[in-house]
Amino acid sequence: MKSFDLSLYLVLDPDLCRTLSMVETAMAAIAGGATMVQLRDKYANTDDLIRIGHELMAAMAGTGVPLIVNDDIDAAIAIGADGLHVGQDDIPSQTARDRLGRDKIIGLSIESDAVARKVDPTIVDYVGIGPIFATPTKPDHKPAIGFDGLAELIKIAKLPSVAIGGLKLAHVDPVFAAGADGLAVVSAICGQPNPEGAAQEIAAAIKATKSAFVP
Repeated sequence: MKSFDLSLYLVLDPDLCRTLSMVETAMAAIAGGATMVQLRDKYANTDDLIRIGHELMAAMAGTGVPLIVNDDIDAAIAIGADGLHVGQDDIPSQTARDRLGRDKIIGLSIESDAVARKVDPTIVDYVGIGPIFATPTKPDHKPAIGFDGLAELIKIAKLPSVAIGGLKLAHVDPVFAAGADGLAVVSAICGQPNPEGAAQEIAAAIKATKSAFVP
């Protein structure tokens, strides 16, 4: 049975993870409270992703934190990753499900009402909604949607959702107020002098915010 927590979703960025490697950053973030980790490197080939993915899987074993691979399904399968995240320009989610099987996690990026209405909850496990803000870590992103757009797409998609796009500690409250189940961060942890401490701060804010929304 698939089990995952989108609360603090770390997206690894190889350019930001230069002082500390992606493996070191991931483990520090997990120690600080990260609940999911995505391996994203748009410039790496499949073999490179497999190598890094195996290192991450070995390091993360026993943590209970899922490793999701962005876009590259061949790498995800070879790594034995917990799931795959695909965008609108990547392979269709149905193809991903057919190849990965029912036990793997599949996430899908959505940026508009039209796309949100087409999401099939029998195929997709969660949606990544954004970008909330413009961000240099993904220069080819669609136009920013803001928190109002986030709330609208959450209502339409009706699936577990994680907000993404330029999000920092200060954005925890509006992300959860919009109805999201979590926020995805990149530079808020990757490249920070103390990624564990950065993750701890965000995780503490998430815990406080979530408790505030409990009746």
